[in-house]
Amino acid sequence: MQAAEGRADMGFFKAYDMRGTFGVDFDLGLVRRIGRALPRVVKGRRWLVGRDCRVTGGDVSAALVAGLLEAGVEVDDIGLATTPMVYFFTAQDGYDGSVMVTASHNPPGDNGLKVSMATALPVGYANGLNEVERLVLDAASDEGAADGGRPSVAKPEDGQENAARLARYVAWQKSATDDAPFAGLKYAVDCSNGMSSLLVRELFPGAIVVNDAMDGTFPAHSPNPLKAEAREQIAALVREKGLDCGVIFDGDADRAMFVDENGEFVQPDYLIPVVARAACLRQGMGEGKPVVLHDVRTSRGAIETLLESGFEPSMVEVGHAFAKPAMRKRGALCGGELAGHYYFSEFFGCDSGVLAARRVLSEVAAAKAQGLTMSGMVRPISSRYANSGEMNFKVDDKDAAIERVLAAAKGFGEETGRSEIDGTRLEFADGWINVRKSNTEPYLRLIVERRGDLGPWTAALKEAIGAC
Repeated sequence: MQAAEGRADMGFFKAYDMRGTFGVDFDLGLVRRIGRALPRVVKGRRWLVGRDCRVTGGDVSAALVAGLLEAGVEVDDIGLATTPMVYFFTAQDGYDGSVMVTASHNPPGDNGLKVSMATALPVGYANGLNEVERLVLDAASDEGAADGGRPSVAKPEDGQENAARLARYVAWQKSATDDAPFAGLKYAVDCSNGMSSLLVRELFPGAIVVNDAMDGTFPAHSPNPLKAEAREQIAALVREKGLDCGVIFDGDADRAMFVDENGEFVQPDYLIPVVARAACLRQGMGEGKPVVLHDVRTSRGAIETLLESGFEPSMVEVGHAFAKPAMRKRGALCGGELAGHYYFSEFFGCDSGVLAARRVLSEVAAAKAQGLTMSGMVRPISSRYANSGEMNFKVDDKDAAIERVLAAAKGFGEETGRSEIDGTRLEFADGWINVRKSNTEPYLRLIVERRGDLGPWTAALKEAIGAC
């Protein structure tokens, strides 16, 4: 629906964050009201705000800060930042709450708000955004939001302070993974015209860098590396230059993905054991089996590799709002998702695309020293099963479609396991399937993995959904 001033379609509130098309799903009036409501839900007086380079980012950030100030809190506005930078400073500098103004990998016309509480724990719909939504719809509650405090705000124009913050963040990233393992590695980095442009020159020495001019219209390609068209440029560059691999970041740099020496996409969940190995090299195995999180979409090949490598795989729902609390609750060393998010215990349990990329590059360099290519390094994980990748379907009745999928899957043999923490994941001797409703988009999502020929299973499930 078209948003009038102060009103919007509440579809702006998602499971993990707030996100939508500016001027359609939300407007500046709504953002300001959200700013006034947030401190009533996320308690505390010290707030941090950052934003990505989207065209609407400055206006959205200003409206948010105005609302926060009206609520009587203190706000430090650090301006342009990666999403992981906001997580880092929230936890490291003891803020009570923070908001990153970003729509992550969404199209240029979108924007949104990612909210964290103290120690950078996420605020999703289940633990706070639902209450924020209620407050912004309640005019009486909204009018009483201000508490008469004496707020102050550090403007993003304070370049010296923000330069010092950026230098401190870069120094931390360098301390977490040495540059030395990159020696001799030939690789490229694609910033997608997004926020990794702030960091790439200092943190990826020797890389061929493309699309590192921040531009919220994302002129080179989509800021979503899961889309094949977004990876075409870096894949062609890797092949043309004979590089060892390529890294591509999404718009707000919380995700990192890879293409191998052939320019072929490396499915992100296959790299979870690689990230875990790198984390152990840095931190040691410790006592017992280190816990490594993975989401419900993760390949059995990755899970088996983790077990064989001495880790304890632990399954979680899809999304950072679930993974970050689980990282802490389960004492996990690290974790990863099919979508290219990787979580680290030393990074406050949060995801960092830059840290993940540096860790994976160090493993690629080590493999190269042993005569292995990146594809050769990943093949023992990826070659165990055929994998469909995540398939998306628009259907009118998702619940009925799920029931048809589960009924069709009964023909795949005896069920050996089942998880219903996020949709349904059914395990069989030869493979598994996962079917679930998207938490962020109007899709039914399906993954099929099988040892051997994937075709019969995939065809049967597509037919059940009604896609054939």
